[in-house]
Amino acid sequence: MAHQQYILGSTPHELERLDTQAARIERPTRTILQSAGLGRGQRVLDLGTGLGHVARIAGELVGPEGAVVGIDGAGDALAVARARVAQAGERHVTFLEGDVTAWHAGEPFDAVTARLILFHLPDPVAVVRHHFGNLRADGVFVAVEFDLGGARTEPPVPLFDEALGWVIRAFSAAGAAPMIGARLVPILRNAGLRDVVTFGMQAYLPPDDAAAAQLLASVVRSLAGAIVGHGIATAEQMAVDTLEERLAEALRRADAVMLPPTVVGAWGRTPR
Repeated sequence: MAHQQYILGSTPHELERLDTQAARIERPTRTILQSAGLGRGQRVLDLGTGLGHVARIAGELVGPEGAVVGIDGAGDALAVARARVAQAGERHVTFLEGDVTAWHAGEPFDAVTARLILFHLPDPVAVVRHHFGNLRADGVFVAVEFDLGGARTEPPVPLFDEALGWVIRAFSAAGAAPMIGARLVPILRNAGLRDVVTFGMQAYLPPDDAAAAQLLASVVRSLAGAIVGHGIATAEQMAVDTLEERLAEALRRADAVMLPPTVVGAWGRTPR
């Protein structure tokens, strides 16, 4: 299985953006994991764990009598994740460097979680199916992804629509799937999971919420090289150093509510 490069990179700005993003979607993530049945004493494998945000939520749900293993190919991010769990005394949450498309466990897990990782993989069905080998019979695979197709402002704000268009086109040009949240049911079913359940959650950010402009501007900044490289927009058109300020002003002027990408969860069980 080919492994898709993470287009957003691992710069200090991107790691900071991931922390901010994780805080914004912590509640829907927790709700999805609880709805999928994660609970006390379970063993959980977290794919593409990055800075360890989902692994630590899972760690809270399974408790110290359970165990969580997070895997990722980014050693810099894993170093941060390890330091954070060590400081918090979360000894039942550990991290390993590995390729999420090929990693095999020594013993099966009760659940596999994958947040915002299928988004970046060229064959998400094959990756889900691969992890059947890491799940016990009747184990659960939980995916949490964005659907950028749900992002908008009300009323429409042209600068927001333009910047969102850059992001969607850059992800697509790089082989990522910006609407994958809408496709989770067929992906999980095609992988062979049964009893697939899904739902999505979306925030509504008022015109005076500073996060509304910051969320989109920070993604444009991380994707700026790809946006220019794929001929989607020039650096002058993006003007990333002032984009957040200009977005915030445009949202205030239009008295617009911003709906960020829908956070979609889906889960299913392996064959018995």
